[in-house]
Amino acid sequence: MKILVPVKRVIDHTVKVHVDREKNTIETDNVKMTINPFDSHALEEAVRLKETGKASEVIAVTIGPEKAQEQLRTAMAMGADRAILVKTNMPIDIGGIQPLSVAKTFQKIANKELPDLILMGKLSIDSDANQTPQMLAALLGWSQATYASSIAFIEEGNEQFEVTREIDGGIETLRLKAPAVISVDLNLNKPRYAKLPDIIKAKKKPLEIIDLSDIHPGVKLLKITEPPERPPGIQVPDVDTLIDKLKNEAKVI
Repeated sequence: MKILVPVKRVIDHTVKVHVDREKNTIETDNVKMTINPFDSHALEEAVRLKETGKASEVIAVTIGPEKAQEQLRTAMAMGADRAILVKTNMPIDIGGIQPLSVAKTFQKIANKELPDLILMGKLSIDSDANQTPQMLAALLGWSQATYASSIAFIEEGNEQFEVTREIDGGIETLRLKAPAVISVDLNLNKPRYAKLPDIIKAKKKPLEIIDLSDIHPGVKLLKITEPPERPPGIQVPDVDTLIDKLKNEAKVI
């Protein structure tokens, strides 16, 4: 079984994000970048499936600049066998390549690599779109499960997966056949730290670079701005004044 794991290069969650007004984009120069946390959990699950003999190969893929090789090397240090970089200097999601374009790009990669399973994070922490896994499954015509908190490989030869996911009403269990797209939540597992020997080995693992323009055209960023500052709150002397303001000024009642 071959597993494809999309990983996204994002600003580390501990870093405060700033807007570069001159470039109309998010400032990323000299900013710590990392693998999207949700994707790290997907990668960990794929590596565990390989370690238990249920998967034969794990391939990490990302769309991003030349510097995204760093995140792919980290993915290979965590256990991926090889990696694919779809190179572009356009931002991903934030005013640049939108989820549908990302899904179409991964569709082309999947059609080339023919994986049995695509494991990916349910969303990225920079855009919070939560759209790409669902779009990718629809484009491929594959079965899908979202927000996975547990994944079990239940049948060999006729690959099937049993996915547990948390929903508003409790816990839901789904069973689906390969090929499939599964998006994962943070409570699926605990990603490992890459050890020094694995980091050294990762430098020798194959990393293929493809230009995005050879796969899918991008879009042009027009403008990006910071949100307006919220006006300060006010105090009212009594409940009647509060109701009057909510009714006549805010018009919410």
